[in-house]
Amino acid sequence: MTAKPHRVVIVGAGFGGLETTYRLSGVPVEITLIDRRNHHLFQPLLYQVATASLATSDIAWPVRHLMRARREVTTLFATVNGVDAERRAVLLDDGSEVPYDTLVLATGVRHAYFGHDEWEQWAPGLKTLEDATTLRRHILVAFERAERETDPERRAARLTFVIIGAGPTGVELAGTIAEMAHHTLPGDFRNIDTRKARVVLIEAGPRVLAGFADDLSAYAQASLEKIGVEVVLGQPVTEVDRDGVVYGGQRLNAKTKIWAAGVRASPAAEWLNAPADRAGRVEVEGDLTVPGHPDVFAIGDTVTIPAWDGKPVPGIAPAAKQQGRYVANLIKARLRGEKLGPFRYKHAGSLAQIGKRLAVIDFGRVKLRGAIAWWIWGIAHIYFLIGLRHRLAVALTWLWIYVRDQRAARLITQGSSKVSG
Repeated sequence: MTAKPHRVVIVGAGFGGLETTYRLSGVPVEITLIDRRNHHLFQPLLYQVATASLATSDIAWPVRHLMRARREVTTLFATVNGVDAERRAVLLDDGSEVPYDTLVLATGVRHAYFGHDEWEQWAPGLKTLEDATTLRRHILVAFERAERETDPERRAARLTFVIIGAGPTGVELAGTIAEMAHHTLPGDFRNIDTRKARVVLIEAGPRVLAGFADDLSAYAQASLEKIGVEVVLGQPVTEVDRDGVVYGGQRLNAKTKIWAAGVRASPAAEWLNAPADRAGRVEVEGDLTVPGHPDVFAIGDTVTIPAWDGKPVPGIAPAAKQQGRYVANLIKARLRGEKLGPFRYKHAGSLAQIGKRLAVIDFGRVKLRGAIAWWIWGIAHIYFLIGLRHRLAVALTWLWIYVRDQRAARLITQGSSKVSG
């Protein structure tokens, strides 16, 4: 009688989940890959879709297409509602179950509004393609509404863009919106001068890009201010509503607000009653298993682990890929009856774009800034895209923006021209 193949269920087709799937190629396992979206998303460039630099198809790939040659992989377009660890089953939203021998949770994060979830309707975040196209609409509609507005105060509010949170996403959004207003759009409008748009980046902490070295942080702030971004530090936002924000006791009227200040992990810890940090990330064991569940792994943004010289592993794509690779190797080792040492993270560097010709890169001992950092940033991101067509398309798009200051993806979708708000 032929033994049944080992059943591996992977929840989440992000960087970690896909890496685990790829690395299990040729291993005698049956894989079920579950995601509530049908595509893998290159999240580091999501802000470029939101700011009309790239099209959605440039940074996303159908999961079924990626797995078409892997006959041992079954892809399910479904939402996971829980895990029955005792019966070793993943619970789906339609009431069905998927049994497993080994489970890998790579479920990512969602927005966190620090107890003010009501702010989300006025200050959307940026984690999905839907978020990106919604933000693109908000940004482009703001200029269109301003073109028709005759009241100076209301026009100013429509031309004010507030980004809350000065991490890499906030910095990249602020810089790109400012450049779009100052260089891409001025010739397109007749009644407004888009160069008068205000882009305000608000950070509760003492500096932008807190995860970078002090000198790179200072350079990033100076560069943002040079291209027209107003940087506000040490001032937490205390109120967000339809018409603006309140910070430092003062009100700023702004129709477009973007949340880039915090994230919360998926409910993976709740599914397994596992220990978690304040952001809901599972506190995993050294081998990335969930405490008390040696057959369940958690990776990527879903987890926290001090595997970076005693520091927590950052929630970035390279870290998720390293964890996915480790988990695949450990599964292979277990099937051979072997053991593997604990996971160790190797940091390849931190990168952030400030503008179309400006970036900062922190490799630890080596730190780069300015144009050379921008070119390296671009090459690195193009390298990690999937497929030659996507790499060429993004490279040509960036070259066109670099030379002509034109962004071809300025399409307003998901609504009509009817004035509201």
